[in-house]
Amino acid sequence: MDGRNSAASQDGPPPTPAEDPSAGAKMALRDQLGTARHRIPLAVVAERSAEIAEHVLAAPEVRRAASVAAYVSIGHEPGTGLLIERLHAAGKRVLLPIVLPDLDLDWAWYAGPDSLVRARMGLLEPSGPRRGVEAIGTPDAVLVPGVAVDRHGMRMGRGGGCYDRALGRVPVGTFVCALLYASEVLAEVPHTDHDRPVTAVATEIGITRF
Repeated sequence: MDGRNSAASQDGPPPTPAEDPSAGAKMALRDQLGTARHRIPLAVVAERSAEIAEHVLAAPEVRRAASVAAYVSIGHEPGTGLLIERLHAAGKRVLLPIVLPDLDLDWAWYAGPDSLVRARMGLLEPSGPRRGVEAIGTPDAVLVPGVAVDRHGMRMGRGGGCYDRALGRVPVGTFVCALLYASEVLAEVPHTDHDRPVTAVATEIGITRF
């Protein structure tokens, strides 16, 4: 990354339900999509995750990237284990998140599967030196989790605000791609000014750019 301007940072906590008029609609949609995710057999999760990995690895923005920010998936999320290993094997530096007590994200470089340690909320996190919350602004491509994304690139997360704050530190023009199932790409998702869009979504059927 060079001198490109970053998006206006929003480092404060996410809005409370009273401050977010879309909170009820978001909660209902999260419940609906979460139930649908948990109905996907694990064998199908693995199959779709491999397909998503192939699409991401083939993307020009990722092929030419020297470093990529990613995350370690949990539960029935599209799996990122294979993707992280293949990025690492290709010689790319992979930056992974560490959830802080205030739900902001610190970051550390991935150094192989043995470098991941158990953390709270059932997460696996990198054990290397922490690079600070601003480190998310350095990779050439950023891969993020989510619950849904709409045709305008508006992303809906789990509600903690981790990635809304983190994405506010990513330079404008960076390839920011959510990893989702095709059924989670919707016509519209409820959002406020606090919510951060992505520039693309990768699903088992391919990559859509916004």
